[in-house]
Amino acid sequence: MRQVGRTTLVDSAIRELREEISSGVWPVGTKIPSESQLAEMLGVSRLSVREAVRVLVHAGLLTTRQGDGTYVTATDESEVALKRRLDRAATMDIIDVRRGLDLVAARLAAERRTPEDLDALRETLERRTTAHQAIDLDAFADADLGFHLSIAAASHNPVLLDLYRGMSEAVRDTLLRDHCMERAVLSSDSSHQELYEAIEAGDAAGAVKIALAILDEQERDL
Repeated sequence: MRQVGRTTLVDSAIRELREEISSGVWPVGTKIPSESQLAEMLGVSRLSVREAVRVLVHAGLLTTRQGDGTYVTATDESEVALKRRLDRAATMDIIDVRRGLDLVAARLAAERRTPEDLDALRETLERRTTAHQAIDLDAFADADLGFHLSIAAASHNPVLLDLYRGMSEAVRDTLLRDHCMERAVLSSDSSHQELYEAIEAGDAAGAVKIALAILDEQERDL
């Protein structure tokens, strides 16, 4: 990290701190140096550092824990903005967007899946079944989300996977709200297993049909 010039000290400090975060020098979860350390590293006052940190906390890149320090919570402000928008979105809006993503993910996964992709899908299905049997709602939602993220990964389209990851928290919330596990407990819902089998068989049309049927069922439960 280089020392900043004497003009627009706060803006320069913000730029340097943002660069440390976005470049991965400080990954998500990292505790950043103290105010006094940053002031010395940047060659500015602690007041300038404090204001720069405050701006990045407001932007969602940092969070301050009372009595502990300041931690990196995100590396991209556009991701933070998307998360905030999704937090305010209605469940139906999330499902509408997922229709487009899941359709493409299921089709591409059926066409491009590798043996490693199928292993990952089977593992998430097993965790989903275990959570279902234990009636563990949080574990069920995590495994269900993991299954759909694994399908996105099996598409081998990095843009699609990034979009799905950006929505992952909102998707998990919809799984918790729409009684997905309750439906699985009370009925013999085999749709996720059928989706896996269609992807394994390379049946793109079948995979798309099942993926959309899963979302249609969630919509009916709203």
